[in-house]
Amino acid sequence: MSPPGAPLSGAPAAFPAPAVPGLLDGMPRQRGPAPAADPAGTAPAARWWRLLPTPAGAPFTFAYAALLAVTSVVAALADPAVVHALHQDSSTDVAHLLSTPVPVLLASAVWIAGGVVSPYALAFLVVLTALERRIGGTRTACVFLAGHVLATLATEVPVGIAVLCGHLPGTSLHRLDYGISFGVAASVGALAGLLGPWLRWPLLTLVGGALLNDLIVFADPMTNWGHLIALGTGVAAWPLVRRWQRTPAPALAVPVPR
Repeated sequence: MSPPGAPLSGAPAAFPAPAVPGLLDGMPRQRGPAPAADPAGTAPAARWWRLLPTPAGAPFTFAYAALLAVTSVVAALADPAVVHALHQDSSTDVAHLLSTPVPVLLASAVWIAGGVVSPYALAFLVVLTALERRIGGTRTACVFLAGHVLATLATEVPVGIAVLCGHLPGTSLHRLDYGISFGVAASVGALAGLLGPWLRWPLLTLVGGALLNDLIVFADPMTNWGHLIALGTGVAAWPLVRRWQRTPAPALAVPVPR
């Protein structure tokens, strides 16, 4: 048998066979060698970094996280009396909702109840980053704001009615209420609808079970009910967020020589 690239008897000389490893003689349409694999650990590291917001990949979450970092530093370093006054002015209690509803709803969402050590701080970064990478920053903000506003109104309006009916004292109109937890709970519920069943239902079971346990403890029932309402708001948004979900761009077709 003639070696690869050698001319056949009575035929014109063939071009030398390409010195490319992995190609077989006499097999047409071979594109070339397989791409070299990434160095060990490079791809997993890149995937882990995608869990955190970046200015390009998740600008809304990144900017919001920077704002929360500033307010958390203020809450940690400022005089406690000043911090309490800021929280009180940002509280979405009944009195503020009746007088300045829009400013107070926005102001209450720039503080983290419990500071950066709160579980909601880490959940904010991971959940909102994942959601924003799937549906975009503006739509993620809409989901977060819907959970924050609806859960706040669903818990504070009954307080106002109870005060009017004489079932609660007037001091309940100034109940301290601020933080990002309602928005985070709604974002968790919405994100679950974009995940596969093997991850969606364990996530909802874990988060829903923890929120139900907090309600059973009955330490802060109004806030605990708000978390469950916010989670349900996110779940109710599944048809919408699935319509919003970004689809990857189709790969460019590579012409195959014939």
